[in-house]
Order: sequence, then C-alpha cells, then structure tokens
Amino acid sequence: MKARFIPVITVFLLVFGLVNWYIGWNGWVYLSTLFDLGNAWPYGIIVGILSFAWLAGRFGQHSDSPVRQVAYFLKYIGSYWFAVMEYGLLILPLADLAVWLLTLASVPYNTAVASVGTIAFVLLASILIRGAWNAWTPIVRHYDLTIPKQAGAIRKLRIGVASDIHLGTVVGNKHLGRLVSHMEEMKPDLILLPGDVIDDSIDPFIRRNMAATMSKLKAPLGIYAVLGNHEYIGGHIQEYIAQMNAIGIRVLLDENILVQDSFYIVGRKDLAARHSDPEGRLPISELIADLDKARPLIMMDHQPSDLEQASVNGIDLSLSGHTHRGQMAPNHLITRRIFELDWGYKLKGSLHAIVSSGFGSWGPPIRLGSRSEIIQIDLTFQP
Repeated sequence: MKARFIPVITVFLLVFGLVNWYIGWNGWVYLSTLFDLGNAWPYGIIVGILSFAWLAGRFGQHSDSPVRQVAYFLKYIGSYWFAVMEYGLLILPLADLAVWLLTLASVPYNTAVASVGTIAFVLLASILIRGAWNAWTPIVRHYDLTIPKQAGAIRKLRIGVASDIHLGTVVGNKHLGRLVSHMEEMKPDLILLPGDVIDDSIDPFIRRNMAATMSKLKAPLGIYAVLGNHEYIGGHIQEYIAQMNAIGIRVLLDENILVQDSFYIVGRKDLAARHSDPEGRLPISELIADLDKARPLIMMDHQPSDLEQASVNGIDLSLSGHTHRGQMAPNHLITRRIFELDWGYKLKGSLHAIVSSGFGSWGPPIRLGSRSEIIQIDLTFQP
C-alpha cells in the first residue's frame, strides 16, 4: 500500500519544489536588482526553510519539547507561506510577462525588474495584510427564519453557529476568545458547532489548555457539536470527545437529541466516516426514522454534500461548513462547482440550508473573498 504512494509523493514533492523555486527565483532577481546582491546562498536557505516549514512542523509537532515548540513555529510560518505560494503563482507570471514586454519596448532590464517587482511586492503584501484582517476579524451573519411547525412551548429560538474553528498551532486561544465574546453579546439559546473544531492534531488544544477558553461558551439549551473531516484526520476521536464532554459540549455521532420536548438536533458523522470509522455513517433516512416529524428537525452535517436527501427526508434546518467558501479567492470558483451550496443560504423545498465560511482557517490565516464568521439564526416556530 505504501509503495503505491511513492510515485504520488515523488511527483508532489517535485511540483512543490518547482513552484517554490520559481517564486524564490523571482524574489532573488528582484532583490538582487534593487540591492546589488551577489551571494544567493543565505537567501536560498531562507526560502528553502519557508517552503518546507509547514511539512517539517507537521511531522515534528508530536515530538518532545523543545523540538515541539520549534515545530509549532515552523508550522505557523509555513501556513502563511502557503498564501505566498498561491498568490505568487497568480501574480508572478504576469509580472514576468510585463518585464519581458517592457524590455521589448526598450526599457532597461533593471528598470523593468525594479518597477514591476515593486508593484508585484506591494500587491502581494496588500493581499496578505487584507487577508489576515479578514481572517482575524470575525463578523456575525444573521438569518431570520420561520419553520412551520410547533416546538412545544418554544415560539422563538436563537442559535449561535460556529463551524470550522480549526483550533491548533495557528488558531488558538486568542481567536477562540473572540468567539466567546461574540457569543456573549449574542446571548444564544443554543450553540451548535458543525465540525472541524480542531485542526489536524489535538495536541495543541490540550497543551495550550484551549478547553478552558472554550468552556466559557454558554447557552441555556446546551452546546452540541459534530465531527468534521479534520477530527478524523487528527485521529484522536475518543480523546477529542472526552475533552468536549469535560466542558459540557455534547458531540453527536449519528445521533439525535430531543431538546425540552420541543425540537430535535440531528448530528451526523462527517463524510470521512465512510472510510475512517468502522461503523461508517448512517443515511439521513435511517438517522431520523424513529423521530416525530411533526417536531422541528435541526441537522448538523459538516460537509454540505447531502442537501437533496435532507430536503426529501423533511429536515427543517441544515447547518454545514467545510467549504470555507474557498477561503482565498479565486478558490471559491472551485467550491462553487463542487457543492450545490458552498456558502450562504438556500431554501430547498421546505429545507432551510445554511453553509458557513467558518470561524477559523485552514493553512494560512488568510481570507480573501471570504470572512471569518459566526452565524446567528433567529428561528420562529409558526404552525
């Protein structure tokens, strides 16, 4: 099995190396033109470290201290480098073309490189600065919806939703504190976390005592979560569930719960459970087979890949994340083609479907064309 992946890994590393060489080469041409640099080795070493920092950090994060702290740092700076790679690949070919055209128009090569390179550098820096602001400055999106069912004695319900928090080496207690503050202002009756609460490892969550910050989330009707693909990637499902239970957050594993004899919360395992969980995951029809459909059904499903079945089976409100709305434009053009709804709201039959772009970020804490967001849903039950 491992031997089959050797060609794939080889091709990946080759392409990865060529992309970083191209970005590094452009940077060297620009800097050496501006500052008349002669020795490329120090620069090359720095670019090499940045290029492979995330991979090194990913493999070293489970080591003993102080190696672990170095790994955390490498993963952090390597995450930002991913954004440099993406936007470097978008900007630099155009910059190289512009330099070539200017030299054809008899503009001195050094002048062309200096002027175009400065424009490219300012553009890239502006993207990273604005993208970081979008990632670290969450907004609250509000949806006012009506479900034509009776929910016991409850007439109105406010739900706070935060998907894709991605707690780990990059997103930590500081950003989590922002979530707590927004939820305190919102005063939701219920808090729902539709997956990817942690990133690829639970170690930073435990070592940095993020549970203490997360325990400050409060809602009178409870806090519920489901698994996302990143909980499965980390592979510490039971440890994660124990951590959540200890702070009063119930993780639903293909389960449903009746809240105050009024409405159901239906929690699906992530799509990754098909391959990562020996028990797989249940189809929606089986998951809700024994429920009283006259009561409102609110479902969390991390990936918005099953909206048709949610609608057909009478789910009233579906909450998902996963897509990040591409996180960094133009990636949203890809997520838009993969998912029927990759962000926002859609009414499908009687189903209210909401997909969040997420509160945290994966890889670089950079968002362009998307924002870090919390969802506030004000539900009215009106038979």
